Amino acid sequence: MGACCSPSTGRGAPDGVPGRVAPRTTGRGGGSSGAGPADMVALAGGTFAMGSDDEYAYPGDGESPVRTVEVGDVSIGRYAVTNTDWAAFVSATDHRSDAERFGWSFVFGGLLPDDFPPTRGVSGAPWWRQVVGADWAHPEGPGSGIDDRADHPVVHVSWRDAAAYATWRGARLPTEAEWEYAARGGLAGAVFPWGDEREPGGEHRMNVWQGTFPSVNTLADGWLGTCPVDAFPPNGFGLHNVCGNVWEWCADRWPGPDDLRASKGGSYLCHESYCRRYRVAARQGTAADSSTGNIGFRIAAD
Repeated sequence: MGACCSPSTGRGAPDGVPGRVAPRTTGRGGGSSGAGPADMVALAGGTFAMGSDDEYAYPGDGESPVRTVEVGDVSIGRYAVTNTDWAAFVSATDHRSDAERFGWSFVFGGLLPDDFPPTRGVSGAPWWRQVVGADWAHPEGPGSGIDDRADHPVVHVSWRDAAAYATWRGARLPTEAEWEYAARGGLAGAVFPWGDEREPGGEHRMNVWQGTFPSVNTLADGWLGTCPVDAFPPNGFGLHNVCGNVWEWCADRWPGPDDLRASKGGSYLCHESYCRRYRVAARQGTAADSSTGNIGFRIAAD
């Protein structure tokens, strides 16, 4: 489930073979512990209509039915956690991410150079490549870096990594309900954080795939991979980039026997032709030890 958006690694499989991977035939924010007010938005709790019954919803994702949900007072990250934030965490704690421990992570093939060594792809979603050496500091594997992406969201972090960072900050991951409540920005039932039109007046409001997926990205919104966490205007509550850019881990378990966790918001790979999960109601479930180049997170606090 969800391989087109963010594949699960299956790293816990016997003999270490990654799940659902088939052979390829051809070659802003923190820096100290404690969730402070500078990068957090304090929201009064309330009730809201969560989920979606519209034509864009995927029945298997559990978006529907629309239901009334109550959330308590919560503070939530104004931005997704950045590479700068994460680097400070690593410097303070020597945390080693799951991608670093396992030695590989999933990278979108369109971000790899033409002469990149042969890799393995996910069955049914061959644009996802298993890249040895890909991690938060090397988003496209060896030879890549984040020197020019300090204010981009950290990626290649698992749910377990995200939870560890949140704890270090004296915070936690938001629940799905808190995340969606905050992402809606006070708009009831809207498809996006700003309303129902994806590009109102022709203005791009999020970082998603433009063109023909997965072969041609026109870059009409300005970005191929991730973009800075504040690249687009905030919603009505002051949160930036809650849709598009990167999926964001939430605290909730995904129904099922495995340790899957929910994430929200879609990513720079979402495209209307195959994945309309760039909406506030959209969700996906991914293994807690999984890491990819399009999942990040933001933190929350009571």
